[in-house]
Amino acid sequence: MPTTKLTSQLRSMCAKAMLLALLALAPAGAGVAQDAATSKAATKEWRADKAPSQLTIATWNLEWFFDDFKANNRSDVAKEQSAPNRAEWDWRVGNFAAAIAKFEPTILAVQEIEDRGVMQNLTKVLKEQFNLSYRVAFIDGFDSGTEQDVAVIFRSGLVELARREQNNSMFESKEFYNLSKHLITRFEWQNGDNVIPLTLLNMHLRATADAAELRQKQTKLAHEWMRKAIMRGENVIILGDLNVEESVGEIQAGGDGMHTLLGLDTPEPNDNLVDLLERAPAEKRRTHLILDKQFDRILASPTLVDGKGGYKFKQIEVLSQWNIRGTGPDADHWDTRYTKDYAERDLSDHHPVMATFELVP
Repeated sequence: MPTTKLTSQLRSMCAKAMLLALLALAPAGAGVAQDAATSKAATKEWRADKAPSQLTIATWNLEWFFDDFKANNRSDVAKEQSAPNRAEWDWRVGNFAAAIAKFEPTILAVQEIEDRGVMQNLTKVLKEQFNLSYRVAFIDGFDSGTEQDVAVIFRSGLVELARREQNNSMFESKEFYNLSKHLITRFEWQNGDNVIPLTLLNMHLRATADAAELRQKQTKLAHEWMRKAIMRGENVIILGDLNVEESVGEIQAGGDGMHTLLGLDTPEPNDNLVDLLERAPAEKRRTHLILDKQFDRILASPTLVDGKGGYKFKQIEVLSQWNIRGTGPDADHWDTRYTKDYAERDLSDHHPVMATFELVP
């Protein structure tokens, strides 16, 4: 037999013998222990973000929050309403950040923003100048006319974000109208051994009184999307610039959409929402700078009002003091948004609205 072949066989026999010896020395049950460790690692549960003792959720229409770079804008109105130059854009970002730093919401739903980039501008200033860490949740909408969109910035808890569309049967029924500007976000927080979930729908509905019929169809679509979750007793919030003409106490069937959005059009009482603005003092419900309107609303499922969902509603506030600058509200705001003296210039034609919820022990 050739020497090289014999040497190869001897090496193979030695390797097998060493392997058998090592296996014989291994502790009994070592394989079982390794399998158990692997199984334990595979089934490890990752705890959600710590639940804040106070959960503050706000909505604010930032009014044409478009930067000065117009090359990515297609519509004439978007170009016209964009910041005229870098200095003006920096002023807006800096002053909105300063205002947000005054009330520090856990979650802020915003409307009339251009894109993710402008929100990243805002969160960058919040971090660098006010040491407040916010992340951005954004998905492109499809309002090609104005190019306006919605977004959410948040301190903690986000686990999922999405948009929804009508299915064919809904579209063919003609009972609904698309929500071109909306975002659905889902949050989870850990409180002891319990996880507190929250589904939030931020939307910006069609504006003006003569669009009431379209708005009604939009609110019907929004409620249909959230209805099953509300009926299951989950924590749900619908908020944003609803553009409804109906004030608190004036809501009626067949009106401007609030009756529908609150779930009052359906026979089931367990799919209803609560209009939290009802809980604000009557003289402090106006949410618009110029018009005596209550466009901006926060609607909550009953679980967030009675505390059965882990958080209990405490109060709602229209924070006009962080929007109005100088000696008082600018009646000429729409004409002087980029020309009025900085010290007197108000930030937006909408006030921020914030609801506070307390953690249930």
